[in-house]
Amino acid sequence: MQNQFKFKFISLYILLLTVYQGFSQTKTYKSELGFKSENDSYLGLGQDRYYTNGLFIHFRSASKAKKDNDSLKFTKKIWSASIGQYLYNAQTGAVPNINYVDRPFAAYLYGALGLQLLDNHENSGRLTLQVGTIGPSALGEEAQKLIHQTFGFYDLNGWQYQVKNEIGVNAVLNLHYFLHRSENKKVDFSLPIDLNVGNTFTGLTAGILFRTGSLNPFYHSIATQSNVSTFKEAGVNEKEFYFFLKPSLQVVVYDATIRGGLFREDKGPVTFKANPLVFSQEIGAAYSKKRWTVDFSVIIKSKEEKSMVHSHQYGSFDLYYRF
Repeated sequence: MQNQFKFKFISLYILLLTVYQGFSQTKTYKSELGFKSENDSYLGLGQDRYYTNGLFIHFRSASKAKKDNDSLKFTKKIWSASIGQYLYNAQTGAVPNINYVDRPFAAYLYGALGLQLLDNHENSGRLTLQVGTIGPSALGEEAQKLIHQTFGFYDLNGWQYQVKNEIGVNAVLNLHYFLHRSENKKVDFSLPIDLNVGNTFTGLTAGILFRTGSLNPFYHSIATQSNVSTFKEAGVNEKEFYFFLKPSLQVVVYDATIRGGLFREDKGPVTFKANPLVFSQEIGAAYSKKRWTVDFSVIIKSKEEKSMVHSHQYGSFDLYYRF
């Protein structure tokens, strides 16, 4: 009788332990949908110039792994689709005349498809193909007017000077290399590299990403937009929260929002030659738990071309939901 009681007790204990472990394990989510919004008004400085607004909607989905289990050896695949729009104006969105246009009015509207590969060494690469347009077809004037009318901002003047239409086909290669992590796993360094090749943007950007806080490995992190998966990955915490700093140097070969369409003779009433080197500094915080990711950062950039009266700063906000 006593042995039978012990057997039932042990069986119940094992059952409860199994249930507890099942609930306590980090749940995986295959897909993610969200947006990134960038605007200089987020900084509360009262400025409205240069890169004045960006809005991007992203969908990401992880491919089904060959073995849906916890593994130390894997390559994760994430497919992505996005649509986005960049808006640029001069030192203000209401210039008195063409002489005040120190950076061309321009917009870039595009759609994109991409594939990202991540490995257990925390290195990753993503290739994205964009098809879009600059010029009036990019609906920059309409978008900025809608923003200003919605929030009661000033009346615009200057889009009559924007760059002319040109369809753009651009390839973007994002590489991310893990460099070092402290023994307590609270601080790490990595190397992000972005290569753009196309008739809208061509150039190379490289920097150092410094993170400190509660960190996840780069194969499942906000830093690499890789929080989706079809299997439980080793060393992944349910919550990630960190502060980050990312200084970068951009080598600019061509920027159609400054220079005008690459294949057009009539590029627009006001165009400039872009500076070959642009320095930027990004500082921010990122948080992710279960289904949600949110982060905010401030980006400070040097002048993109010599005629610009000021350098530029803007804020960036991201919000994503996984399912």
